[in-house]
Amino acid sequence: MPNIKSAAKRDALAKAQNAKNRAAKTQLKTNLKKFEAAISEGDRETAVSAYKVAVKTIDHASAKNLIHKNCAAHKKSKLTLKLNEMQ
Repeated sequence: MPNIKSAAKRDALAKAQNAKNRAAKTQLKTNLKKFEAAISEGDRETAVSAYKVAVKTIDHASAKNLIHKNCAAHKKSKLTLKLNEMQ
């Protein structure tokens, strides 16, 4: 437990930011799973819409430094390849 007021504030802010980051990462994983499910079902229309949402989520995570920009590029590349294989 922090003894100083500023340390207590930093502790509270860190916990809030941690929760926010964890929620954003969970959302990223969920959107990626939805895309994978659409691909496995073979529904092109659903896959395209899930792809758009997943790419947007990846870009947001990269912008917020939740994932590295190269990791984001790698993930988007893999998604694009899977979508193009579907044709």
